[in-house]
Amino acid sequence: MNMPDPQVMSNAWLAQMNDPNHWKAWFNMVPETPLNPIAAILQDAGAHIKPEALDALKNDYMGKLGALWADFMAGKTPALADRRFAAPAWSANPMTAYNAASYLLNGQFLMAMAEAVDVPARQKQKIRFAVQQIVDAMSPANFLATNPEAQQKIIDSKGESLGKGLVNMLADIQKGRISQSDESAFEVGRNVATTPGTVVFENDLFQLIQYTPSTPTVHRRPLLMVPPCINKFYILDLQPENSLVRYAVEQGNTVFLMSWRNPDQSMSQVSWDDYIERGAIEAVRVTREISGQDQLNLFGFCVGGTIIATALAVLKARGDNPAASLTLLTTLLDFSDTGVLDVFIDEEQVARREQALAKGGLLPGRDLASTFSSLRPNDLVWNYVQSNYLKGNEPSAFDLLYWNADSTGLPGPMFCWYLRNTYLENSLKIPGKLSVAGAKLDLSSIDAPVFLFGSREDHIVPWTAAYASSAILNPKKPKANRFILGASGHIAGVINPASKKKRSYWSYDAARPARAKALSAEQWFDGATEHAGSWWPEWAGFLAEHGGDDVAAPAKPGAKRYPAIEAAPGRYVKVRAE
Repeated sequence: MNMPDPQVMSNAWLAQMNDPNHWKAWFNMVPETPLNPIAAILQDAGAHIKPEALDALKNDYMGKLGALWADFMAGKTPALADRRFAAPAWSANPMTAYNAASYLLNGQFLMAMAEAVDVPARQKQKIRFAVQQIVDAMSPANFLATNPEAQQKIIDSKGESLGKGLVNMLADIQKGRISQSDESAFEVGRNVATTPGTVVFENDLFQLIQYTPSTPTVHRRPLLMVPPCINKFYILDLQPENSLVRYAVEQGNTVFLMSWRNPDQSMSQVSWDDYIERGAIEAVRVTREISGQDQLNLFGFCVGGTIIATALAVLKARGDNPAASLTLLTTLLDFSDTGVLDVFIDEEQVARREQALAKGGLLPGRDLASTFSSLRPNDLVWNYVQSNYLKGNEPSAFDLLYWNADSTGLPGPMFCWYLRNTYLENSLKIPGKLSVAGAKLDLSSIDAPVFLFGSREDHIVPWTAAYASSAILNPKKPKANRFILGASGHIAGVINPASKKKRSYWSYDAARPARAKALSAEQWFDGATEHAGSWWPEWAGFLAEHGGDDVAAPAKPGAKRYPAIEAAPGRYVKVRAE
């Protein structure tokens, strides 16, 4: 077999890696993505690596490449410790296996180079992210010419898989996104978002759903749930067996929930103040009127938690305290650590968004969807390119991925305010720095027991960042805060039904003596106890503790001023993003 000399190959490849034009060419393969602002950093990445570090990387790379070549010439198939190449077809052909092993080695070298770049931490994080995107995109599994599984399927199906793959690709081009689930298998209100309830109020920002009780008695104080406005609320109400909403109802709570409207051009001027005043504060007002209770158990998930906490600070500044308790799931109040999302946030990118949207307009739902998919490209992009297009498979029916594809947009002014004042400048946590709805904000003034939840593998809200809210809320009464850490990620950690008895969670014994200083996240974890199963029962106990005595369940939804409008889940959640 006539193969090129590995020393020549390695020298040529390393020369390319040090060539700014090569970085630029690779970077231009990823069009119009949030990565573009750091192209300049990538183009001269080699110039920011100390010569001795680069020499060490080169020597390590060349040694490993030489060993790989020697194994190949000796007829030894390389081990492919990567699930993308786990199928037997990758190891069946020595050339295919060598190709995959070479890719993995090159990817390791590129990531090592990214780690060795001598720049500030924030720039290094962006470089790491961009290089990882490029490495993932260049996998031989992503191309028909280098994917033996796809090639074998073409042969086995007599070309049918290739035709189906083209049909799938053309259909996705029409939709403007990659299909991750069999979307025909689900319908909002039919087999997702099915917990019985009634829409009892609506305005131009949200509908308020009151869910039908399933117990003869309920806690006197109702629960008002504020989901994130960056996606549909039914992540909390997928199907009966994994619905957090249904679980809360079954635990004897009268549950109200905000269903945010998917913005259209009529909402192009809507601001963050509007989301607080005409959104969360209005929902609190209506829930109080309908229930006849002055205080409520309040709940926020992700951005919904930031919204309800802001609303409570506004109300407190006005002399009002509607919270008997507050639950915040995977929520940021302190934006010091925003995880991988930090790569998308800097003055240049925020200013560009402000120039385009601050005076009006919409952030398209597809932009948000693309951003979140780019955080896990192998799972949410390339996996489906390989399966749907190269192999001609139809995506399976999966409720979570159906929800994930049902994206929402955001009003430009609202989004720009949020981006600058939280992610970029981290002003929300500073008492008195921001004014919202005519009130100076002080989150520390919120006077309510708080249940905080973080997910240990969350890449959107790092659990330590979720824990940081405990230093902001109730600073003089730290024992009023309870933090629970769940296993898994941003969504799977939250949607972990008690009936499934899966995963685990950590808690810290509240009976331990108070310390002179608040625990750091690391100290908390070191002293925490792991428990098998779901954290949901812990939350149910917290709600019961602050829900008041039990009373007869409401006989019908709404009130005289708030008659039934339509059955849950309502119209707003069914509107697709523009």
